[in-house]
Amino acid sequence: MTKTKPYQIIHIKLNKDHDLSLVIKPNQKYYLVFWWKTIPLGNLYINENGVEDLERTILKVIIPTLTYYGLKKTGNIEGLLSSKREHFFKQINSILTPFINKKIPKKVDVSVVICTRNRSESLKKCLNKLQNQTCQPSEVLVIDNAPFDNTTEKVVKQFSNVNYYIEPTPGLSFARNLGVKQAKNAIIAFTDDDVEVDKLWIFNIWDTFKNNNIDALTGLIIASSLETESQQIFEKYWGFNKGYQDIYFDKKYLTNSTEVPRIWELGAGANMAFRKDIICKLNYFDERLGAGASGCSEDSELWFRMLLENSKIQYNPRIIVFHEHRSQITQLKKQLFSYMKGHVVAALIHHSQNKTLGYKKYIFNLPKYYLLLFRLGFPNYRFRYKTLWAEFTGYFSGIKFYILNKNKPAITKK
Repeated sequence: MTKTKPYQIIHIKLNKDHDLSLVIKPNQKYYLVFWWKTIPLGNLYINENGVEDLERTILKVIIPTLTYYGLKKTGNIEGLLSSKREHFFKQINSILTPFINKKIPKKVDVSVVICTRNRSESLKKCLNKLQNQTCQPSEVLVIDNAPFDNTTEKVVKQFSNVNYYIEPTPGLSFARNLGVKQAKNAIIAFTDDDVEVDKLWIFNIWDTFKNNNIDALTGLIIASSLETESQQIFEKYWGFNKGYQDIYFDKKYLTNSTEVPRIWELGAGANMAFRKDIICKLNYFDERLGAGASGCSEDSELWFRMLLENSKIQYNPRIIVFHEHRSQITQLKKQLFSYMKGHVVAALIHHSQNKTLGYKKYIFNLPKYYLLLFRLGFPNYRFRYKTLWAEFTGYFSGIKFYILNKNKPAITKK
């Protein structure tokens, strides 16, 4: 059996001089993330056979993002190379400076909620990164969800500015809801214990709410490791990276779509924030959803209800976290089973909330999609096809879970 080669993740700051010929070695795999100072611009996979013209390829990756930020038409790509590079870089700096040169306060009124369950080592790394924020949150809450022991509490005690709470009922939605109720600030940011946040994470969350008429936001999630086959499968087919340009969502996202609204593509729960009053108004996260219950999708189900009520949500790629994907195939299969189970349950709940958007038909057609994937993967079922059975059985588990739980209240703990 051929062992999967790791991708080496390299973050390239284009505002600094880089001789990429010295960075990229032959017969190696790379995942390059391009930045201008603190602004992410795009990413590029490079496999063992390399790329024919690396500089031109990089430009093709970053120009859509730069155009979004205001880059003027520059003619063909060749015109940006060699002699015109200095002018090109000056133009980049000019359009991105307003997003970079901002006055950053030392502390802002944001509550950070981290829900965890017996992953003390990961939690410690996450909390250490929060301590290094350029702009500190005024409150950090760790919600220990039905713990087996006191290892989480021991970690939290090492951080004097972190508040510890136990939610005895298993389920991520129960933990999230306790965090919302205990949070003292009007803005609540959520992240996960397997995440390390960017230094400007808190500031950019606070700044986005301050300068935009929105009720919630999501942000960019970059893989922190692509060493194993499992991590590579997840990033390529299930990854949380939603791109490098701002996206705004409102009720039109639901009603103007020609197909089922893919509400799960708004972002991920590892990097999201809300105005507290909107969560309270909409009666919190649905307890039937999320890890420990259906498996996932408590985040996207709340976004769905928000958009139905004409709330506004922004995806902001300058709000950045780094996520540690599952390293083993067995872990990934278990994760994707839960993802598909929760996905199905949430879609059927969406249908119960609005029967005109096509979610029931979407769920009905999913087995056809999977049968096609089984045919395409036959007979070896390598790479992406390795997890098909876990996903497929997760689908039917979701149908069963919904039938058994559809009449239960979404909220039992007031």
